[in-house]
Amino acid sequence: MIAKLTGRLDSSGAGHAVIDVGGVGYLVEASARTLDALGAVGGDVTIHTEMLVGEDFLRLLGFARAEERDWFRLLTSVQGVGAKVALAILSALEVADLQRALASADSAMIARANGVGPKLAQRITHELKDKAGVFAGGVGSSPTRGAAPGPLGDAVSALTGLGFKPGEASSAVAAASEELGAGASLDALVRMALKKAAK
Repeated sequence: MIAKLTGRLDSSGAGHAVIDVGGVGYLVEASARTLDALGAVGGDVTIHTEMLVGEDFLRLLGFARAEERDWFRLLTSVQGVGAKVALAILSALEVADLQRALASADSAMIARANGVGPKLAQRITHELKDKAGVFAGGVGSSPTRGAAPGPLGDAVSALTGLGFKPGEASSAVAAASEELGAGASLDALVRMALKKAAK
Protein backbone atom coordinates (compact mmCIF):
# COMPACT_ATOMS: atom_id res chain seq x y z
CA MET A 1 0.00 0.00 0.00
CA ILE A 2 1.18 3.53 -0.77
CA ALA A 3 0.69 5.74 2.31
CA LYS A 4 2.63 8.87 1.33
CA LEU A 5 4.36 10.42 -1.66
CA THR A 6 7.17 12.97 -1.63
CA GLY A 7 8.30 14.40 -4.93
CA ARG A 8 7.74 17.21 -7.42
CA LEU A 9 4.35 18.50 -8.52
CA ASP A 10 4.43 17.67 -12.24
CA SER A 11 0.94 18.96 -13.11
CA SER A 12 -2.52 19.49 -11.67
CA GLY A 13 -6.02 19.71 -13.06
CA ALA A 14 -9.64 19.53 -11.96
CA GLY A 15 -9.75 16.96 -9.17
CA HIS A 16 -6.26 15.51 -9.64
CA ALA A 17 -2.52 16.07 -9.64
CA VAL A 18 0.50 14.19 -10.98
CA ILE A 19 3.38 13.79 -8.50
CA ASP A 20 6.78 12.93 -9.97
CA VAL A 21 8.65 10.62 -7.59
CA GLY A 22 12.04 9.63 -8.96
CA GLY A 23 10.87 9.85 -12.56
CA VAL A 24 7.59 7.98 -11.98
CA GLY A 25 4.42 10.06 -12.27
CA TYR A 26 1.66 9.15 -9.80
CA LEU A 27 -1.84 10.32 -10.73
CA VAL A 28 -3.51 11.33 -7.47
CA GLU A 29 -7.16 12.34 -7.10
CA ALA A 30 -7.68 15.03 -4.46
CA SER A 31 -10.07 17.56 -2.99
CA ALA A 32 -9.94 21.18 -4.14
CA ARG A 33 -8.45 22.16 -0.76
CA THR A 34 -5.62 19.66 -1.08
CA LEU A 35 -4.86 20.76 -4.64
CA ASP A 36 -4.70 24.39 -3.49
CA ALA A 37 -2.34 23.41 -0.66
CA LEU A 38 0.11 21.74 -3.06
CA GLY A 39 1.23 25.07 -4.46
CA ALA A 40 2.79 25.78 -7.86
CA VAL A 41 3.74 23.20 -10.49
CA GLY A 42 7.42 22.30 -10.18
CA GLY A 43 7.53 22.63 -6.41
CA ASP A 44 8.41 19.91 -3.92
CA VAL A 45 5.38 18.33 -2.27
CA THR A 46 4.47 15.66 0.26
CA ILE A 47 1.00 14.17 0.07
CA HIS A 48 -0.69 11.53 2.25
CA THR A 49 -2.48 8.89 0.21
CA GLU A 50 -5.22 6.29 0.32
CA MET A 51 -5.27 3.51 -2.27
CA LEU A 52 -8.60 2.14 -3.48
CA VAL A 53 -8.46 -1.27 -5.13
CA GLY A 54 -11.32 -2.89 -7.04
CA GLU A 55 -11.74 -5.72 -9.52
CA ASP A 56 -11.19 -3.42 -12.47
CA PHE A 57 -9.58 -0.28 -11.01
CA LEU A 58 -6.72 1.03 -8.92
CA ARG A 59 -7.05 4.61 -7.65
CA LEU A 60 -4.76 6.75 -5.53
CA LEU A 61 -6.34 9.55 -3.50
CA GLY A 62 -4.24 12.33 -2.02
CA PHE A 63 -4.59 14.52 1.06
CA ALA A 64 -2.57 17.51 2.22
CA ARG A 65 -2.74 16.31 5.84
CA ALA A 66 -3.05 12.88 7.47
CA GLU A 67 -6.00 14.29 9.40
CA GLU A 68 -7.89 14.92 6.17
CA ARG A 69 -7.24 11.31 5.11
CA ASP A 70 -8.63 10.09 8.45
CA TRP A 71 -11.81 12.09 7.85
CA PHE A 72 -12.07 10.65 4.33
CA ARG A 73 -11.97 7.14 5.82
CA LEU A 74 -14.62 8.07 8.38
CA LEU A 75 -16.92 9.61 5.76
CA THR A 76 -16.67 6.61 3.44
CA SER A 77 -17.72 4.33 6.30
CA VAL A 78 -21.24 5.74 5.85
CA GLN A 79 -23.45 3.81 3.43
CA GLY A 80 -23.93 5.79 0.23
CA VAL A 81 -20.76 7.85 0.64
CA GLY A 82 -18.17 6.87 -1.93
CA ALA A 83 -14.79 8.42 -2.66
CA LYS A 84 -16.27 11.08 -4.96
CA VAL A 85 -18.80 12.30 -2.39
CA ALA A 86 -16.26 12.22 0.46
CA LEU A 87 -13.83 14.33 -1.59
CA ALA A 88 -16.65 16.74 -2.46
CA ILE A 89 -17.42 17.19 1.26
CA LEU A 90 -13.74 17.77 2.06
CA SER A 91 -13.59 20.28 -0.82
CA ALA A 92 -16.61 22.20 0.49
CA LEU A 93 -15.75 22.17 4.19
CA GLU A 94 -12.64 22.66 6.30
CA VAL A 95 -12.11 19.74 8.69
CA ALA A 96 -12.96 21.99 11.67
CA ASP A 97 -16.21 23.08 9.98
CA LEU A 98 -17.10 19.48 9.18
CA GLN A 99 -16.47 18.53 12.78
CA ARG A 100 -18.68 21.35 14.06
CA ALA A 101 -21.44 20.40 11.60
CA LEU A 102 -21.40 16.79 12.82
CA ALA A 103 -21.24 17.73 16.49
CA SER A 104 -24.26 20.04 16.14
CA ALA A 105 -26.09 17.73 13.68
CA ASP A 106 -26.10 20.54 11.09
CA SER A 107 -26.91 18.46 8.00
CA ALA A 108 -27.60 21.60 5.94
CA MET A 109 -23.92 22.54 6.14
CA ILE A 110 -22.87 19.12 4.86
CA ALA A 111 -25.49 19.31 2.08
CA ARG A 112 -23.54 22.27 0.62
CA ALA A 113 -21.14 19.77 -0.97
CA ASN A 114 -21.75 18.77 -4.58
CA GLY A 115 -23.63 15.48 -4.86
CA VAL A 116 -24.86 15.49 -1.26
CA GLY A 117 -28.63 15.66 -0.96
CA PRO A 118 -30.59 16.37 2.25
CA LYS A 119 -31.25 12.68 3.00
CA LEU A 120 -27.60 11.66 2.61
CA ALA A 121 -26.48 14.67 4.67
CA GLN A 122 -28.85 13.61 7.47
CA ARG A 123 -27.53 10.03 7.34
CA ILE A 124 -23.94 11.31 7.58
CA THR A 125 -24.67 13.52 10.58
CA HIS A 126 -26.68 10.76 12.28
CA GLU A 127 -24.03 8.05 11.83
CA LEU A 128 -20.96 10.20 12.54
CA LYS A 129 -22.24 12.52 15.27
CA ASP A 130 -20.85 10.35 18.08
CA LYS A 131 -17.60 9.68 16.23
CA ALA A 132 -16.80 13.28 15.31
CA GLY A 133 -14.71 13.87 18.43
CA VAL A 134 -12.38 10.91 17.95
CA PHE A 135 -9.86 12.83 15.85
CA ALA A 136 -9.74 15.92 18.03
CA GLY A 137 -10.09 14.56 21.52
CA GLY A 138 -13.65 15.77 22.04
CA VAL A 139 -16.80 16.53 20.06
CA GLY A 140 -16.92 20.09 18.85
CA SER A 141 -13.28 20.90 19.54
CA SER A 142 -11.37 22.40 16.65
CA PRO A 143 -8.04 20.81 15.77
CA THR A 144 -5.15 23.13 15.07
CA ARG A 145 -4.64 23.51 11.35
CA GLY A 146 -1.94 21.10 10.24
CA ALA A 147 -1.86 19.25 13.55
CA ALA A 148 -1.55 15.47 13.67
CA PRO A 149 -4.66 13.60 14.82
CA GLY A 150 -2.89 12.52 18.05
CA PRO A 151 -3.17 9.19 19.89
CA LEU A 152 -6.89 8.80 19.15
CA GLY A 153 -6.44 9.27 15.41
CA ASP A 154 -3.33 7.07 15.45
CA ALA A 155 -5.29 4.34 17.26
CA VAL A 156 -8.06 4.51 14.63
CA SER A 157 -5.40 4.24 11.90
CA ALA A 158 -3.86 1.25 13.68
CA LEU A 159 -7.19 -0.57 13.79
CA THR A 160 -8.01 0.19 10.14
CA GLY A 161 -4.55 -1.14 9.31
CA LEU A 162 -5.57 -4.38 11.02
CA GLY A 163 -8.57 -4.70 8.74
CA PHE A 164 -11.34 -2.99 10.72
CA LYS A 165 -13.73 -0.71 8.84
CA PRO A 166 -13.16 3.01 9.65
CA GLY A 167 -16.53 3.27 11.40
CA GLU A 168 -15.88 0.19 13.56
CA ALA A 169 -12.38 1.41 14.41
CA SER A 170 -13.66 4.87 15.39
CA SER A 171 -16.40 3.43 17.61
CA ALA A 172 -13.98 1.05 19.36
CA VAL A 173 -11.39 3.79 19.96
CA ALA A 174 -14.03 6.21 21.23
CA ALA A 175 -15.26 3.57 23.71
CA ALA A 176 -11.68 2.80 24.77
CA SER A 177 -10.91 6.50 25.27
CA GLU A 178 -14.04 6.93 27.38
CA GLU A 179 -13.00 4.05 29.64
CA LEU A 180 -9.31 4.91 29.92
CA GLY A 181 -9.74 8.68 30.17
CA ALA A 182 -7.73 11.54 28.68
CA GLY A 183 -4.00 11.07 28.38
CA ALA A 184 -4.13 7.33 27.67
CA SER A 185 -1.15 6.07 25.67
CA LEU A 186 -1.50 4.87 22.08
CA ASP A 187 -0.61 1.31 23.13
CA ALA A 188 -3.26 1.28 25.86
CA LEU A 189 -5.87 2.74 23.51
CA VAL A 190 -5.21 0.15 20.81
CA ARG A 191 -5.30 -2.76 23.28
CA MET A 192 -8.55 -1.58 24.86
CA ALA A 193 -10.10 -0.77 21.46
CA LEU A 194 -9.32 -4.29 20.24
CA LYS A 195 -11.12 -5.69 23.31
CA LYS A 196 -14.11 -3.43 22.65
CA ALA A 197 -14.21 -4.37 18.95
CA ALA A 198 -14.11 -8.09 19.81
CA LYS A 199 -17.26 -7.89 21.95
